[in-house]
Amino acid sequence: MDIKGFLSLPHRFRWGGVGGDDCKTFPATWMQYAIGIDPAAGLRGTYSTRAGAHAILDTAGGSLAFMSGKLAPHGCRRVDAPQDGDIGLVRMLAGETYGEVRLTEVGAVRFGPLWASIAPRGVVACRAEAVAIWRLPS
Repeated sequence: MDIKGFLSLPHRFRWGGVGGDDCKTFPATWMQYAIGIDPAAGLRGTYSTRAGAHAILDTAGGSLAFMSGKLAPHGCRRVDAPQDGDIGLVRMLAGETYGEVRLTEVGAVRFGPLWASIAPRGVVACRAEAVAIWRLPS
């Protein structure tokens, strides 16, 4: 499945990646569709709240360390220039409610000039600053 097909699927926001995705499991779900590997398989269902997600990220040493630790063992490599289908840690406006929206780091998938991520209102695609970019293995 290509990135356009993946993004056209119905997506739901769910903390913990069961019955939907949060901003860190969304790119893992893309990777599972694209190459058959789910780097978040061991985490799905182990948390169900924002606090639970943040505890996992804190234990890993932050979002960058967390994503590197999940992607690198599966052959994803860091790149500087994004292409369609790349996974990124990006800075974009996000929040569970409109009152909580702030600039934060989220996991996303590259689609044209945009980064697509999941939010409570569904998939959001926008321009965003990339903190780190990983290319899926061939």
